[in-house]
Amino acid sequence: MIILSGGFSVLQPDPGLLLWTTLIFLLFWLIVGRAAFRPIANALKKRGRDIQASLDEAKKAREEMANLKSENEDLLAQARDERTKIIKEAKEVKENLIAKAKVEAKEEAKKIVANAKQEIEHLKFEAMIDLKNQVGLMSLEIAEKVLRKNLAGDPEQERFVKKLVDDFETN
Repeated sequence: MIILSGGFSVLQPDPGLLLWTTLIFLLFWLIVGRAAFRPIANALKKRGRDIQASLDEAKKAREEMANLKSENEDLLAQARDERTKIIKEAKEVKENLIAKAKVEAKEEAKKIVANAKQEIEHLKFEAMIDLKNQVGLMSLEIAEKVLRKNLAGDPEQERFVKKLVDDFETN
C-alpha cells in the first residue's frame, strides 16, 4: 500500500528505483553467472567433448570392425584355399595308393600264377615219373608172364634165367 499512496506510476518509473533495480539485476546476474552459468557452460563443454570422444570411438570401432571383417574374409578365403589344397592332396594320395595297390596286386597275381605254373609243372613231372614207373612195372609184369609162359617147358632156358637172376642179385 505504500507504493500506491506515494504517487507511483507505471508509465513513469522513478529514476532511483530504475537505478537500484538495474544494479540489483546486474549484481544478481554476476553472482548467478559465476555460480551457475560457468558450471553449466563447463558441463555443456564437457558433455560436448564426451559426445565427440564417443563419436570418435564409435568411428574407430567401425573402422576396426571393417578391418576385422576384411581380415575375417581373408582368413575365410585362406581357409577355403587350404581346404581345397588338402582335399586335392588327399585325392592324390588316394589315387597313388590305389595305383600302388593295383601294381602290387598285379605283381602278386603274377607271382601266384608263376608259382601255380611251377607247381603244375612239378606235379606234371611227378605224374609222368609215376606213370613211367607204373608202365615199367606193368611192362615187367607182362614180360615176366610172357617169359614164364614161353620158358615153362624148357630146362635150359630156366637155367639161363636163374643165372641172370643170380647175377642181377649179386650186382
